[in-house]
Amino acid sequence: MTALLEVARLSARYGRGAPVLHEVALELGQGEFVTVIGANTAGKSTLLRAISGVGPAVEGSIRFDGRELTAVAPHARPKLGIAHVPEGRHVFPEMSVEENLAIGAHARGGAPGGGAAARLEAIFELFPRLRERRRQFGGTLSGGEQQMLAIGRGLMLEPRLLILDEPSLGLAPMIVEELHDRLVEIHRRGVAILLVEQNVSLALSVASRGYVLQSGSIVLEGPAGELLRDDRVREAYLGI
Repeated sequence: MTALLEVARLSARYGRGAPVLHEVALELGQGEFVTVIGANTAGKSTLLRAISGVGPAVEGSIRFDGRELTAVAPHARPKLGIAHVPEGRHVFPEMSVEENLAIGAHARGGAPGGGAAARLEAIFELFPRLRERRRQFGGTLSGGEQQMLAIGRGLMLEPRLLILDEPSLGLAPMIVEELHDRLVEIHRRGVAILLVEQNVSLALSVASRGYVLQSGSIVLEGPAGELLRDDRVREAYLGI
């Protein structure tokens, strides 16, 4: 499988603090679904921020479709086809659902048209509740609906790589199950996904491969099914 994302010898720190990531190596193929699991302080969000260019100072290499990302400004990375949906949703509360989604289309660059209407319709098909609430302010949506909106906004970029940080955090079990189905559908449509998720069962049930990050270093990697059966993963993250 041709590599879309290649991370090599990646170390990252905030300011003058101690490194949060230590020589991390990770690879994701074209159209692949990969997850990174680990404890809260493992450095998972820092890894995603390093890829999208927001936050930490980095050393090492991050290549996207053969291009070195560390030399690309953060605001230019979405135009390459990278959409980052951060933890916490960050919807615009006083803008409508439709206006929030339009922000994603503008972040893609180019003319405001450019197929945005077709992408909007595809998102409404994926998340019918967003269609029902298209005129509603983002701040009035439930937590699950805001997460759908945040993911939809990322998809308006028509990304080649969708980066998701803790999308199930704080959601009711029924909504988490629906989210599971939507992630599978997004991947089926050909979008590569890099998922950081505290819900290890969810992550390993939707991804094809996984990495375990511990104290800023990759300590395990392999097919998701194998990791789900690994005694170390089951004991540390599934309580089994």
